[in-house]
Amino acid sequence: MKKSVKQTFPLSIPWQTLDPFLFSVYHLDNYPKGNGEMGPDSSLLQDRNLGNDFDPSHKWRMYHGQTIPGFPYHPHRGFETITIVNKGFCDHSDSLGAAGRFGEGDVQWMTAGRGVQHSEMFPLLKDDEENTLELFQIWLNLPKAGKFADPHFRMLWNEDIPVVEEQNAKIKIIAGAYKNVASLDPAPDSWAADPKNEVAIWNIHARAASEYVLPKANTAVNRVLYFYDGNDIQIEDKKINPNFGIVLDPSRDVNIKIGSETAHFMLLQGKPIGEPVAKYGPFVMNTQAEIQKAMEEYRLTQFGGWPWPYPDHVHEKNRGRFALYPDGNLEKK
Repeated sequence: MKKSVKQTFPLSIPWQTLDPFLFSVYHLDNYPKGNGEMGPDSSLLQDRNLGNDFDPSHKWRMYHGQTIPGFPYHPHRGFETITIVNKGFCDHSDSLGAAGRFGEGDVQWMTAGRGVQHSEMFPLLKDDEENTLELFQIWLNLPKAGKFADPHFRMLWNEDIPVVEEQNAKIKIIAGAYKNVASLDPAPDSWAADPKNEVAIWNIHARAASEYVLPKANTAVNRVLYFYDGNDIQIEDKKINPNFGIVLDPSRDVNIKIGSETAHFMLLQGKPIGEPVAKYGPFVMNTQAEIQKAMEEYRLTQFGGWPWPYPDHVHEKNRGRFALYPDGNLEKK
């Protein structure tokens, strides 16, 4: 009998992905109260490798931040980043002059294309209570024809992202179509922009002690379900614990029996691009020669330079959610 589950694997940092996805990472940080300057109200001198703080034994991390957690400016070329912030906030700044503060369910979709620098900082805006951050970042590859696309930045606001509420589950549709409900439009040069590629990014929350049926895909795609929080689940005769990835047969509906806690999943699927992948840090091309050229161009041009006063630029503390686009258009929420 054909099985729904092809493979399971423990979730590492970052998560293992399949073509057309390159990388996915899940951050859950229980930051303390803020110190009034958007950093943690806690000593940073004990047990922290500031500037490179990724210790998984800590309740929270500073990452590459020195005073405010996050990732100061760094370059990308040849792919897209999709940043989903379920809890807390992220401050974006980039070499195009675009900027934004987003969180509490918002998603930022950025096409690096031919090259862009950006920073992603996590300002701790609450000084009277803890600042929990739950964030996913997903790297979606670009095909050779799109590697040098114009960089593009877009915000998908939480209020606008479609959500399907079923009897036993709530499904947030960040990319693709769930049954008859389609996502907001992705970036124009994205592999996700062509429906034939059936790219899907769904954040699924299934009710405790219930059964949820994940509908099959329409085409032969790579499909991975990431079980990142909950108790346990069962698919057919296989019991699966949290913090496991599940490679699924896309041609079958999948009946999932949920354990005693709400189960939280991220689903990534898409038609494989099927091209050679050459990676070096923040650059993803098709050949090592192209990687070398990308590094050389970055050294010469800095992909447009850095128009902000600090590498770890953050916005004014009292500023709300907003997106400032390279053309000067400003959205406020």
